[in-house]
Amino acid sequence: MSNQYPQQPQQPNWGQQPTQPGYGYPQQPYGQPPFQPQPPKKRNVGKILGIIGAVFVGLIVIGAIAGGGGNSADNSNKDKAAAVTSDKPKAAEEPAAEQPADDKPAEDEKKDKPKVVTFKVWGTAPAGALGPLDINYGSDSDSRKGDFKNGKFEATLPLKGDAMYFNVTAQLQGSGDINCSVTVDGETKSGHASGDYNICNAQLSSGLLGGWS
Repeated sequence: MSNQYPQQPQQPNWGQQPTQPGYGYPQQPYGQPPFQPQPPKKRNVGKILGIIGAVFVGLIVIGAIAGGGGNSADNSNKDKAAAVTSDKPKAAEEPAAEQPADDKPAEDEKKDKPKVVTFKVWGTAPAGALGPLDINYGSDSDSRKGDFKNGKFEATLPLKGDAMYFNVTAQLQGSGDINCSVTVDGETKSGHASGDYNICNAQLSSGLLGGWS
């Protein structure tokens, strides 16, 4: 038998690097790790979107601040305008149109009317043998007869400044119950009579210092 040893791989010459079977990549030098292809670099889309969002938010904030400042300026101008308007003197109100002479208040009509004296008799006074209730009224210079109807009598006379008194009398004719009064310039005097031929009398006299009592 021949003593044969397995064939040893041929060593490369000094300075020459062995080659590896190729896969479309360049051969690596002997003793170095095989070539690993680098994956393509991914674009940092997230960072770009973040930057764009930050810029957009910043623009919104700036716009809001600018708008708020504009509103404040507008409100300030409005307040100043209102203050100037309030300081202006108010226009004088137009005088009310005068009322026609026919539309005078009731008080003025009362003042225009002459003062009068009022005489009254009321109650129950049946007619008797001598006739109905006998009524006399007037002043010291003017005496008149009254007519009693439906249980009452009322009459007026102009108030004369020279009159000394005004009075009213009513005499029953056998029965009845009556009251009488005289009113001069807001003052009133009254009287009463009941039964038989009694007389109801009311009188106001002019005072020395004016007025009636």
